[in-house]
Amino acid sequence: MSTLPLLGAALTLRSVEQHRDWLFEQHRDLELQEFHQASVLDGDWRSVVDACKRALDGYHGRLSIHGPFWGFSMDSRDPLVRAVVTKRYLQGLEVCEALGATQMVIHSPFTTWSYNNLDMSAKARAEMLGFCHQTLDSVVKRAEQIGCELVIENIEDINPVDRLILAQSFDSEAVRLSIDTGHAHYAHGTNGAPPVDYYVMLAGEALKHVHLQDADGYADRHWQPGDGTVNWRAVFAALAPLGSNPRLVLEVWDQTQLMRGVNYLTTLGVAR
Repeated sequence: MSTLPLLGAALTLRSVEQHRDWLFEQHRDLELQEFHQASVLDGDWRSVVDACKRALDGYHGRLSIHGPFWGFSMDSRDPLVRAVVTKRYLQGLEVCEALGATQMVIHSPFTTWSYNNLDMSAKARAEMLGFCHQTLDSVVKRAEQIGCELVIENIEDINPVDRLILAQSFDSEAVRLSIDTGHAHYAHGTNGAPPVDYYVMLAGEALKHVHLQDADGYADRHWQPGDGTVNWRAVFAALAPLGSNPRLVLEVWDQTQLMRGVNYLTTLGVAR
């Protein structure tokens, strides 16, 4: 049996139906992307869950969702805003519980601005962590109760260790890390961050989820692997020694062409 890591995908429900045979043949990791929008969370989301369950009848792989993220950050100084963010995350976990999903992707609060400005004040970093905890403590407790991991994805992060320190501050197995390869490559190419494989190595055993997408180091392209300039051999070499068994899901904008990206990585000999 091959020891190469197994690829999965982050897909909408429509794309799940298109790629069903590929997903089901080895019960590949799947991240559903139906539930990050406020219109879904505030609407009849249970009917969407039911539709997903019908489409996934017989599926036994590891299931995730992308949690809500539009229009907010977990480190808001405004207590009313923090209350809204907490509510959104708890709504996402309610979906996870109904689906049987065991992971929810949430976004990092670290920005390009914070990289250059956060440490001007001796207390600013501790304050930021405090605001994150005020937002997330009840969410983490709920995640623990339902057996769901919160994985914090890099967005603008320039220093990969910042997110690790944030995750470790919760002292909970329910808070771990996600890496988006295209976001890391953008930060490397545009803002002087380390290359993508460094993000993997510095995350270490806290890494439980990866968005695989290619880019040009300038923007957040979400191209198929092979269409940009990410060094995929270096990324998968950094993944190889990890015992955390992260979910490796292609997150590409053109999901109709998913298999082209999959075939590139399999032909490269880094995954299956």
